[in-house]
Amino acid sequence: MQRYSIIRDKNPREIVLLRGKGCQYKRCAFCDYHEDASQDEKENLRINRIALSQVTGKYGSLEIINSGSFCELDENTMSLIIDTCRNRNIRTVHFECHWLYRNHIPRLRERFSAEGIKAIIKTGIETFDYEYREKVMLKGIKEKSPERLSKDFDECCLLFGLPGQDTKSMTEDIETGLKWFNRVCVNIMTSNTARLQPDKDVIRTFLQEVYPIYRNNIRVDILLHNTDFGVGNKDNEL
Repeated sequence: MQRYSIIRDKNPREIVLLRGKGCQYKRCAFCDYHEDASQDEKENLRINRIALSQVTGKYGSLEIINSGSFCELDENTMSLIIDTCRNRNIRTVHFECHWLYRNHIPRLRERFSAEGIKAIIKTGIETFDYEYREKVMLKGIKEKSPERLSKDFDECCLLFGLPGQDTKSMTEDIETGLKWFNRVCVNIMTSNTARLQPDKDVIRTFLQEVYPIYRNNIRVDILLHNTDFGVGNKDNEL
């Protein structure tokens, strides 16, 4: 499992894949990332310490992902993140958070702000089509308004390559994300153990009709494979 990498092209930053107790929601129809988890905090801390020890601070920006939300990391790991940022002169740190835990965000921002660090929060919206998101993806986001969602989160992730999506829906999702959020991260669905699986025709449509429009947009990250940021396990698509 690769847990440290460097993103050089758009919005340069270092990135670490940490391990926590795992996503507590676990009901998204497309996701099995919560399997990278453990209730053994000592072992998690050991793994996280190794990943964070590789951070150099070369860009002053660090992205933290943990197959769940930041609040599912143990306190010792959170303290280690702050120490790493302080010691490596990192002034911007990115975290992920499910909508269900939005009320935890203000405290996190305050904690890092006290250290002179700006916390940027990304969430997996997946699509702004509420009916598809909640009835097909089973995402668990009860808020319909993109504007309201942007009050809690700075950046959003979108998920494409699923049955029923088309050029219009994918383009509208990206444009909505760019309107209300600072950055958009597009993920292309890859096969895994979840119930909802990728649609090759939809992926082909994305590559031919949508990808060329946004591939060079500085505010849009596009992951054609879920390991394109350099972290994860290519053998099992985690």
